[in-house]
Amino acid sequence: AATKLASAEKLMYFCTDQLGLEQDFEQKQMPDGKLPVDGFLLCVDVSRGMNRNFDEQLKFVSNLYNQLAKTKKPVVVVLTKCDEGVERYIRDAHAFALGKKNLQVVETSARSNVNVELAFGTLVQLVDRSRGKAKIVPYFEALKQQSQQIAAAKDRYEWLVGRVVKSHHELWPSASRKMQPAPEFQDYVHLEGTLKAKKLFLQHVQRLRQEHIERRRRAYLALLPQALDALVPDLDEIDRLSRAKAEKLLEAKPDFAKWFVVLDEPPWDAGDRADDADGERIPFDLLETPAAEQLYEAHLEKLRAERRRAEMRRAFRENLESSPFVTPGKPWEEARSFIMNEDFYQWLEEPVYMDIYGKHQKQLIERAKEDFQELLLEYSELFYELELDAKPSKEKMGVIQEALGEEQRFKALQKLQAERDALVLKHIHFVYPPTKETCPGCSACVDARVEQLLAARFPRPHRAAPGGDDGLARELANEIRALCTSDDKYVVEGKMYELALRPIEGNVRLPVNAFHTPTFQPHGCLCLYNSKESLSYVVESIEKSREAAAGRRDGHAAQLPLTLVLVNKRGGGGAGGGGGEGGETLQSLIQQGQQIASKLQCVFLDPASAGIAYGRNINEKQIGQVLKGLLDAKRNLNLVVGSAPPGLREPGEAELRVVMCLMCGDPVSADEVLLPILQAQPCRPAPGGAVLV
Repeated sequence: AATKLASAEKLMYFCTDQLGLEQDFEQKQMPDGKLPVDGFLLCVDVSRGMNRNFDEQLKFVSNLYNQLAKTKKPVVVVLTKCDEGVERYIRDAHAFALGKKNLQVVETSARSNVNVELAFGTLVQLVDRSRGKAKIVPYFEALKQQSQQIAAAKDRYEWLVGRVVKSHHELWPSASRKMQPAPEFQDYVHLEGTLKAKKLFLQHVQRLRQEHIERRRRAYLALLPQALDALVPDLDEIDRLSRAKAEKLLEAKPDFAKWFVVLDEPPWDAGDRADDADGERIPFDLLETPAAEQLYEAHLEKLRAERRRAEMRRAFRENLESSPFVTPGKPWEEARSFIMNEDFYQWLEEPVYMDIYGKHQKQLIERAKEDFQELLLEYSELFYELELDAKPSKEKMGVIQEALGEEQRFKALQKLQAERDALVLKHIHFVYPPTKETCPGCSACVDARVEQLLAARFPRPHRAAPGGDDGLARELANEIRALCTSDDKYVVEGKMYELALRPIEGNVRLPVNAFHTPTFQPHGCLCLYNSKESLSYVVESIEKSREAAAGRRDGHAAQLPLTLVLVNKRGGGGAGGGGGEGGETLQSLIQQGQQIASKLQCVFLDPASAGIAYGRNINEKQIGQVLKGLLDAKRNLNLVVGSAPPGLREPGEAELRVVMCLMCGDPVSADEVLLPILQAQPCRPAPGGAVLV
């Protein structure tokens, strides 16, 4: 109860938590070793104590208060440990204070940090009357306010921890240094202390670690179905195996190490092993978890369902093939009720069956068309009396349909009448005239096969002149291109034209050597020869080309302007002035060329008569004359040709295309190889005994 204390060089205050660690805390000593006392906190423990009588304790407090009252200093009664307080003790303490004049009571709990500052603040206000009077709040009300304050501070601190700490590898010393300046950290530590702040941090780190492990687990489980599909795709291999045997089977697979990794110390998620685990491969001990077992069972069920669906598809196809109700062209809506049953609907969706039905219908229709084509060939006499324009009248079409009407192969296309009529018309076009282009056999046509075999087995030899391998047509084409501009433009009579050259040195009946192609429609043809054999080839090629044009009723192609030219490859060779191979002379070649030109009704160009030394091809002047002649002939025939791009021709002029053709040597006769080909190919007798080739 003394109001003046003297204790030189003593600490002003200390806490029992600081004993032995005094140097770690701020130290304040009594000023000059003296300390005046301005007021007293009279603390009363209201908890239930061992071997302690509260009534006796209250008598001691009463005697102590009497001593303190004599000092005339302010006194505040502080009830401590109210978090464990006995209600009667608290009530008796308040009754004691009520018996004293102006004696205030503050209920506190140091453990819960409730009303501690209020107790000191109340005493300070009594010492210094100029301060505002503190409001005394009962313990439970203050505890509620304190709890709300702590909860708000905790939420802010947890938000701070979540923003600062992103890795489960973070440690408390480094994390606390990062958070130290933040008011959220300071407020929570002030209310709850450093230990609780650290505890919340550790909980957050553990949560991050669990989230990391769960992400790894989900990734591994997502990869597991792919691994099972790759290693055990066959149901028969695993259908009746136990889990242990299935795991041994997986380990024995050659690609096991590609999908799985066996750890030395399982489980994979214990300690820091989740960080060390291979992110690309599945820890093998994961298969022992319930989630992995469910995925394995799901894999088995998927394989069983796939097998069952395959069986249903196979059964459905067999049902289609055996059903008499499925005919060519019958819609799915009409056939469905005859071929579907409940089992089909149970395992597959209707679009799957519709797809299978569509493919089956396509096969049915193709077979029916082939059979109908055979039927048309068998009834060839029906088409004898058709006119050459191959346009049958309605009456004739009625006669054809009446004659074929009782045939099952005719009835099979009953639901496809438009296609059936189209096949009849196509057959008529084949009859007038029969060519490989209109043959119903398409690529299997014997005419086309013979040409392919001729070209493959009996290539025409080229007689190359010394010093070069190019043919006559290619050599002359190169010389003409040398006279053109860089972009294949040629000047004729002061006007510029685009000049397109296409050398031909082979069988003109082959598509690759045809005069006319979809991308090349010529305006004229230069026919080059330097021997009797090459001249014969030119004549044969022109006649074949004109026959083909007549068959196609192509008048423009049949009247293609021609120029026959006697040339010689550079370096000599071929016909000579005094005699050549086979006794040919220049004069005889000129005479033969003139006769052929008269027969073909075309222009003949003789270099010798133009004053060109033998051993050279035609000169630039003659080339210009030839091209001018082709242009004049084109205008006279009024040929319709495609226009050239702007800048490559004069306005109103068309581009000029020239075909140059030549083959050296005698062409192989088709008769020489046709018989061996027919003998090698199996012939199919048609009804009535005819052999269809």
